[in-house]
Amino acid sequence: MVNVGSKRSQTWLVGKEHLASAFGSGLVDVLATPVLVGFCEDCARTMVDPTLPVGQKTVGTSISLEHVAATPPGMHVTVTAELVEVDRRRLSFRIEAHDEVELVGRGTHDRFVIDEARFAASIEAKRQALRARR
Repeated sequence: MVNVGSKRSQTWLVGKEHLASAFGSGLVDVLATPVLVGFCEDCARTMVDPTLPVGQKTVGTSISLEHVAATPPGMHVTVTAELVEVDRRRLSFRIEAHDEVELVGRGTHDRFVIDEARFAASIEAKRQALRARR
């Protein structure tokens, strides 16, 4: 597992598929907030998941993000995630996102370490419960 203080940065080129107008979250041709949220989660996840034992992964459980500036298509957005706390299975991150000009987002994100087999079993139990209700 990575240590508190570890950082990871990841960069994306904002394309048409990332825009609020294409994603359905707005009518303008700028990076959509839900897409920025996904970038933040992916950056934190890819920092931690490769370091976990086989059979463990992380899932996002909360995110608080301020999207403070618009980014047009064709610009790069770099997200940096810093692991700031580990509390048993809960991993807490500080997140910042910059485009090539300015800060565009900042916030916090929590992920929980899960056992893949137990998680899959709980999802299957939920599917079975739904089938039983129908």
